[in-house]
Amino acid sequence: MLNDRQQVSRRGFLNQFALASAAIAVGTGSWVIRPRWANAALGPIKIGVAADLTGPLGFGGGAQANVARMIVKQINDGGGLLGRPVELHIEDTASNEAVGVANVRKLIQRDKVDMVIGGITSSLRNALKDVIISKGKTIYIYPEFYEGKECTPYLYCTGPTPSQQTDNLIPWLIKNGGKRFALTGANYIWPHTLNGHVRKFIEERGGEVVQEEYFPLDQVDFSSTVSRVVSNKVDVVFNTVSPPGTGPLFKQLYQAAFNKDGGRLACVFSDELQFGLNQPEEIEGLATSLDYFQAVTQDDPISRKIQAEYDKQFPNKQMFAAGGGATGVYRGLKLWEAAVREAGTVERDAVAAALDHAKVEGPGGPAEMVPGKRHCKMNMYIAVAKGGKFEILDRSAGLVDPREC
Repeated sequence: MLNDRQQVSRRGFLNQFALASAAIAVGTGSWVIRPRWANAALGPIKIGVAADLTGPLGFGGGAQANVARMIVKQINDGGGLLGRPVELHIEDTASNEAVGVANVRKLIQRDKVDMVIGGITSSLRNALKDVIISKGKTIYIYPEFYEGKECTPYLYCTGPTPSQQTDNLIPWLIKNGGKRFALTGANYIWPHTLNGHVRKFIEERGGEVVQEEYFPLDQVDFSSTVSRVVSNKVDVVFNTVSPPGTGPLFKQLYQAAFNKDGGRLACVFSDELQFGLNQPEEIEGLATSLDYFQAVTQDDPISRKIQAEYDKQFPNKQMFAAGGGATGVYRGLKLWEAAVREAGTVERDAVAAALDHAKVEGPGGPAEMVPGKRHCKMNMYIAVAKGGKFEILDRSAGLVDPREC
């Protein structure tokens, strides 16, 4: 289970959600946020959000929904889209594929949305895409970093890919950690596929994977794994164990003096939310690579403005961070908005043609779709946990190609 700081009851979260957004409940786990004005002749454009509002990944899904609310408010305050207001329909996928499919069918069949955005795990994306794309005949934007290899027509990925996250990080880890790696992961598609990419990269650069293990999603006891890390004289633990296991794994490594003895932790989904899972000393020196950290706001005025607006609208709520896909939602919705404005319609093929070359400014800097690839170029950052914050130590010289499809 998540610790008390992450636990949010279904009723408590949804009550806060309704109060903050004036959302209208239209069924279990279903919410609609209607604009303050209407175009009687044309009606609203409808955006569907499929988010893990509850379940183990609720800390990320809640932020995704908040970002969608923020952007839809901006669009409507600016006069709408194509002269029409935008209406937001939100469904809770509850970190569960069966729940997600059932609720997203509502977006397609009942609400008749013009696009769908959301999802965190790859298993959820795989479960939803047929419902959205084949049966719903609409566009699906997947906002999370993921394992790559998703090349389905009308499915656009706006989070980082393995090449974007690890092709610079692995050489950095070898230089600043060592050559002996342990790969610890949860037993599902993303860790297995990402670690295949990582292993090849490590070995090509003179490193060695001396340990590779996968665990059930609910595992929190890693004592035997930690013992092997110590006995194998591992330099770098490259982690893809997801919550609720992430915090206990790092804590148990710390208690075994892995960090103190010079070991380096690495986890490509770790962002500011990691400090809610671990005490700062337990993850001191942890290295990660993402498209955004709050430290970016120090020298990027656009990122600073986005972060400030989010914090103003959603104080003390789910954090705006890259690891849970909030930045990918921002990027995805703004790219889709730009494509709709260019196309002059929400018709799927016309929007897809415009999305193919769309460009936006967003958190972490500019981003643009790679023509024909349905993935984004974006800035990437390597950061290390220091004293309870992430400090950026390296940044890409320009937009990094996703190298997919």
